[in-house]
Amino acid sequence: MTEIAMKEQTSPSDFKKGLHSGLSIAIGYAPIALTFGLLAKSTGLTLVETVMMSLIVFAGASQYMSLTMLTLGTSIFEIITTTFIVNIRHFLMSAALNEKAEDDSTLLKAVYSFGITDETFSIAAVKEGKITAGYMLGVNLIAYASWVVFSGVGHVIGASIPGVLQDSMSVALYAMFIGLLVPSMKKGVKVVILAATSACLNSIFTVTESLSTGWSIVAATLISAVVVEAVQYIKEGGRKYNEQ
Repeated sequence: MTEIAMKEQTSPSDFKKGLHSGLSIAIGYAPIALTFGLLAKSTGLTLVETVMMSLIVFAGASQYMSLTMLTLGTSIFEIITTTFIVNIRHFLMSAALNEKAEDDSTLLKAVYSFGITDETFSIAAVKEGKITAGYMLGVNLIAYASWVVFSGVGHVIGASIPGVLQDSMSVALYAMFIGLLVPSMKKGVKVVILAATSACLNSIFTVTESLSTGWSIVAATLISAVVVEAVQYIKEGGRKYNEQ
């Protein structure tokens, strides 16, 4: 690749376009990150730990889930395993964007791929034509900055809230998960079945004490995903057979 082509891919105009496209994401992240900071404070995390989690992990649902698992005394290995399973979809999103991206160095792609989320992926996926490194850096940077900054702001605000209110903030954690789940459930019956199956399996593992809290979540997630996908595959196979 020529030096001129590299400059074109990371040109200021592309970066500004990325910032502009990512502004709506940054605004949407602000209240969610603010709530995360408040909940992290009530969970017992320090300001540094809260900000570092947002800096290193940068995955809203996984960070909220981690707070719940930390509260339950789940081991670090279980938290990491569950986070990996929840975010495994990023392999597919990254592969899809790689087909749409301009030719670029692996290092530069690795830098902006860290900032890929469901929202930034959606913005990049619907963009007409190829996506440049400059554009992706702009989209990811403003979204990333919003998440990290407002996570810290939420923690600072939480420090000034009375202890009774801080303890009651744990309720907001479950409300947040419901808020994340319901829109997905509206898109299809498959998500409803998946959520119900996971909840039932997790309840069984918890009541019977056959697995620890962390591993029951991991096992319920994996088993329900495999079962639901297997049933759908069998149904689609039978439908194709009948059509023949």
